[in-house]
Amino acid sequence: MLAKLKPLDARTEAEIEAAALEERYGHLDPQDLIALSIGRFDAGDIAAVSSFGADSAVLLHMIARIDPALPVLFLDTDKHFGETLQYRDALAADLGLKNLKIVHPRAELVAERDPDGTLHQRDTDACCDLRKVEPMARAVSPFRAWFTGRKRYQAATRATLPVFEAVGERIRINPLAKWTTKDLADYMRAHALRENPLVAYGYHSIGCFPCTQPVKPGEDERSGRWAGQSKIECGIHLSGLDDSLTASSL
Repeated sequence: MLAKLKPLDARTEAEIEAAALEERYGHLDPQDLIALSIGRFDAGDIAAVSSFGADSAVLLHMIARIDPALPVLFLDTDKHFGETLQYRDALAADLGLKNLKIVHPRAELVAERDPDGTLHQRDTDACCDLRKVEPMARAVSPFRAWFTGRKRYQAATRATLPVFEAVGERIRINPLAKWTTKDLADYMRAHALRENPLVAYGYHSIGCFPCTQPVKPGEDERSGRWAGQSKIECGIHLSGLDDSLTASSL
């Protein structure tokens, strides 16, 4: 069933702005979208969020060529692969990124909700809320807009992903929404970009080590995340983020 569209007079200012930006600029190439967005928002009002995953180098390379001082937010869940953390630091150095911001879960919440570090075995949604959604909300709360590296081909939940979308009062920008795996591979090759070493072992979508597996031939690239469960999104791109952004704790 198709979701009902909101009446025009019921849309928020951010929804109106995102729709206008999508209509006017959504067709542009990623580099042009990034340059336009950085120019549109004041300094300090826009950031990028990166997992330093399988193809994160593409978006970060584009950003670094335009504004290497743009804040790049990385959620350190304390459950990442060691390879990802090493890759983060090496790629940031390669690209000359000057403003990498690392955000951790709240220590007091971890002590309360996951003292032995096994919450992911009992409740993956609760673990993601603790280690990703709440930290993400804190990370983006100072900004009016942020870039992500999401693409439409990655999963059914992203098939209609717009370039510009509203998250509460903020704008989320997905410059690579229309790109394919070939587009990404061609760009990586053309610019000789460093690749997350886990890709060579079949990890095409890289999250926390307890909940990430290599992808099997013929599966979509996010099938290795929470394998064996119906879960395919951690929540930082879903409504839970909006709820966290409006929470009184922020």
